[in-house]
Amino acid sequence: MSDFEDLEPLDPTLQNVIDQTSLQWIFVGGKGGVGKTTTSCSLAIQLAKARPSVLLISTDPAHNLSDAFGQKFSKDATLITGFTNLYAMEIDPSSSIQEMIDNSDDQGSGVSSMMQDLAFAIPGVDEAMGFAEVMKQVKAMEYSVIIFDTAPTGHTLRFLSFPSVLEKALAKVSQLSGRFGPMMQQMSGMMGVQGNPEDMFSKLEGMREVITEVNNQFKDADKTTFVCVCISEFLSLYETERMIQELTSYHIDTHNIVVNQLLFPKKDSNCEQCRVRHAMQKKYLNQIYDLYEDFHITRLPLLTNEIRGVDKLIQFSDMLVNSSYVDEKKAEGIDDEKRPEVAEVDA
Repeated sequence: MSDFEDLEPLDPTLQNVIDQTSLQWIFVGGKGGVGKTTTSCSLAIQLAKARPSVLLISTDPAHNLSDAFGQKFSKDATLITGFTNLYAMEIDPSSSIQEMIDNSDDQGSGVSSMMQDLAFAIPGVDEAMGFAEVMKQVKAMEYSVIIFDTAPTGHTLRFLSFPSVLEKALAKVSQLSGRFGPMMQQMSGMMGVQGNPEDMFSKLEGMREVITEVNNQFKDADKTTFVCVCISEFLSLYETERMIQELTSYHIDTHNIVVNQLLFPKKDSNCEQCRVRHAMQKKYLNQIYDLYEDFHITRLPLLTNEIRGVDKLIQFSDMLVNSSYVDEKKAEGIDDEKRPEVAEVDA
């Protein structure tokens, strides 16, 4: 196996995502701590240069968008300071559930009180509320593209499985409504529960149609793609492989991998630790190239500074579309004041 810099069959940037104007949904995900939020924010900034309007949504319960941009975001889309067409929002599962209950019909009904008792104890509620927000956006679709800064892998895979699971469940409910609808109406009257079960079934059927549309869009490679973010270490590579296999089973397109935090020691460096770590990263990076020959693999260097604030995110975003930043032969020359500093360690 030759060195990784010689193995770039496809453009090693995310420019292909920017150029695919048909995309409406872009998910950015991976193992915790690999740089998902920085990557999603930077990708959103690049997309804002090419699209009329861009929305960045955090579905991670531990939100980081506000910290990354240095601006407070909420469950409502907020224009990011310094931009005219880039918006961000952070989904709060607790407030979303309460809003759903408050907006339900007949606050005093048995159905509403039952929802209130059970809603906050539902497993996977974060993913459910995230998906509810997706449904809202499908109905409105006020933005030309929506980017999701997702939770770590396990949460994200559950989130992406929601459309298929709910579609099947509501199809069963729809079948049962024809059989047991009249009986449920009689029983609800006897038990003093207000509301018409037919209205409930009608709403569920309407919901099923939206979910089916979401499911179809998520499985359409022209409209949806998933950008995997990882670091060049065994556990991250293993989790990326598992995630790609799961995405394939859901029929969700993925053909981009961002490998973050790569170390480029100077050739005359006496730092033994740097050389050993660089060799380890190169070994796993070569494995990534072996496994994903048909993927765009974007390499990002380990930086000497934190990426926080709009200015630094704008600078970092250029690295997603310009592979010269991580050209190992040019690594020692990346000291332009307009560029983030690559971590190059002397003795």
